[in-house]
Amino acid sequence: MLKNRPLFGFAVVGLCLSAAVITAVSGLPTVSQETKANQNLVREVRHQLLLLPYYSVFDNLAFKVDGDHVTLEGQVTNPTLKHDAEAVVKSIEGISGVTNNIEALPPSPMDDQLRHALYRAIYGDPTLSKYGWSSMPTIHIIVKNGHVSLEGVVDNETDKNIAGVRANTVPNVFEVKNNLVVKSSR
Repeated sequence: MLKNRPLFGFAVVGLCLSAAVITAVSGLPTVSQETKANQNLVREVRHQLLLLPYYSVFDNLAFKVDGDHVTLEGQVTNPTLKHDAEAVVKSIEGISGVTNNIEALPPSPMDDQLRHALYRAIYGDPTLSKYGWSSMPTIHIIVKNGHVSLEGVVDNETDKNIAGVRANTVPNVFEVKNNLVVKSSR
């Protein structure tokens, strides 16, 4: 799958350039208007994904918008969420196609126990508890076969490091990848 990404990116760039040439020749909306339309699509896709009923702190959804095509990525604990995400994005006006690369994580009682222990360790920390106050906490905990990945956004490098340390204190975790992004460095 990773081998195909450069080819996919190349094809998308070629399609985008063709679209820009066609709009310039035909007198259709300018590139700046297309960019605004693209920003609106990004905003709408994000909004619709956040509204999914089974989307939780234990799932990670990401997407890329290339013109009128959306590529979904990430990991989910409930396979239904993978299909729901695709369906809701397909229903957005202006989207012509969706590629669904979301991974449905294998069911595992051990991973479920780790998820809850990690949640308590991270969101139970007084410094990190503020990230759990919103309806969708910003630190997502992804567990696959005992391997943990922290995804999302935090305010500063200290919070990122604390989350990583807290995750590493949980017993039976094989590895922790701290992929948290600091707001100012995005």
